[in-house]
Amino acid sequence: MIEKRSFDSLGHADHGWLNARHHFSFANYYDPNRMGWGAIRVWNDDEIGPNSGFPAHPHRDMEIITYVRSGAITHQDSMGNQGRTAAGDVQVMSAGTGVRHAEYNLEGETTTLFQIWIEPKRAGGSPSWGAKPFPKADRSGQFVTLASGFEGDDGALPIRADARVLGATIKAGESLTHTVGEGRHAYLVAATGAIEIDGVRFDARDGAALSGGQTVTITAIDDAEIVLVDAE
Repeated sequence: MIEKRSFDSLGHADHGWLNARHHFSFANYYDPNRMGWGAIRVWNDDEIGPNSGFPAHPHRDMEIITYVRSGAITHQDSMGNQGRTAAGDVQVMSAGTGVRHAEYNLEGETTTLFQIWIEPKRAGGSPSWGAKPFPKADRSGQFVTLASGFEGDDGALPIRADARVLGATIKAGESLTHTVGEGRHAYLVAATGAIEIDGVRFDARDGAALSGGQTVTITAIDDAEIVLVDAE
């Protein structure tokens, strides 16, 4: 019901300017048992060196969420959007019928982030981009919805997927619960701090694949920052 994917077991690519870990098959990393988790297709743990980044490249029919853990990332795209997303903030891009974008670390320090791809509910549609700050203090002791494909999730960045991206910060000894509905899939990573999920230890940047039809208890061993995606 809970599959642990330790950080050391993840796919790894070190390009010098980019040191990446892949929770799911991506680029030259292929594992037939890790092709995705429900509609969650990619979860990359990227360290991007100063004054470097990804030059313009295309995407289509994918919801791409970037959760910045430290530093900042600067976005440019073929729609004319430009923006800088700093640590603790989130940006989303709906690729739709097609878009080209570039993501650069223009800072003097390494930027670390999670980039998450979720398959959309349907193909097509005009591409879009947005970003928003999510102060960590507002997430203290509770999950806050950062991005959502559901009506009524006021304050969340919109995505075109049957999914929610949640964030929380919890102090050592505190606990949260999360219920994964029947037929759904959740994936959880602690950006910082060790946690336990139903008594099983997960260190920072380990992945937890949670099956549908269960309620899990997440307890912080250290002060922890958690990102969770709940998708179809």
